[in-house]
Amino acid sequence: MKIVVLAGGGGTRLWPMSRKNKPKQFCKLTSDKTILEETLARFKDWPADKIYIATTESLVEPLKEILPDFPEKNIIIEPDKRDTAPAMGYSAVKLSLEDENEPIAFIPSDHYIGQLDKFVKAIKKAEEVINETGKLLDISIYPTSPNTALGYTKVGKKVLEKDDVEFYQFEGHTEKPDFKTAQKYLETGHYLWHANYYMWTPKLFLEAYKKYAPQLHAYLMKIKEAIRKNDKVEIDKIYGKMEKISIDYAIMEKMSPENVLIIKGDFDWKDIGGWDTLHENLMTKTDEKRNLVQGERLNIATSNSIIYGKEGKVIATVGLDDVVIVDTEDALLVCSKAKVQDIKKVIKELEVRGKKYL
Repeated sequence: MKIVVLAGGGGTRLWPMSRKNKPKQFCKLTSDKTILEETLARFKDWPADKIYIATTESLVEPLKEILPDFPEKNIIIEPDKRDTAPAMGYSAVKLSLEDENEPIAFIPSDHYIGQLDKFVKAIKKAEEVINETGKLLDISIYPTSPNTALGYTKVGKKVLEKDDVEFYQFEGHTEKPDFKTAQKYLETGHYLWHANYYMWTPKLFLEAYKKYAPQLHAYLMKIKEAIRKNDKVEIDKIYGKMEKISIDYAIMEKMSPENVLIIKGDFDWKDIGGWDTLHENLMTKTDEKRNLVQGERLNIATSNSIIYGKEGKVIATVGLDDVVIVDTEDALLVCSKAKVQDIKKVIKELEVRGKKYL
């Protein structure tokens, strides 16, 4: 199976550390390695020639700075940022020209994974099941809260089990429901968090586009022909016409349940979406007052906060609780942890002002 690490996202909710030209996957948020490096390290025992990184044209240079030895031929360069449906379709087209029947696994680059052996085993067993059944495989996680920033997958009966990896019947997908709906999902016990690990063959991915997103498929087929002709101008032109839409809305919410199986992920999984979720995910790395600190600390009567600073500069806090302080070279964020979702308002205002600091 080929591994395609998706590294073209913007990560605006982690501003000001995450920027347009250096989004969160290129930042050291959870350790002394970037999130992208941590993602690749999960596949250190995988054949190197079967690992790809998909990113946008504007992020190729930052990627090469972080991974100077990564083979250029295994970098899939999306012409523009147009969300996951065009991005994953483009990768499927590119890899279909190598082998349309070899399974591929799309791996997000912004997740925290614990119990790596269980995670890698799930990916390997998924490949076996794809080859045996021809069905799309995805991984979902048992939900612990009614999170409205995630998708929800409804699962039915257990279909099979391989080496302790359990496969369940897919019964539908709802992307980012409202809070009351998410609460109802948790109460039923039949819904899992959708973790975004789509696995199938390039041929079958593209057949799904043809059935459920015919306009996107038409563009992808034109791009496939342009790739054969090595016509980059035409590829860019066609890609720019594609609708900006996630694969969840374009394909998954419409998928016939009989064509999909779900793996119940029994490993520790967290989506590093914003400063609040980062804090939750790294609770084991906090101090005795549940502060997550990067840089020199001087925290007096401060608790349950995130304080990210720079080397050679101390951030002193007194009498604070539930705040986010992130200090970078040209921007400083001070925010209530309860209001981190409103960072997107800061981004919009900066865009109005001329995109400086983005």
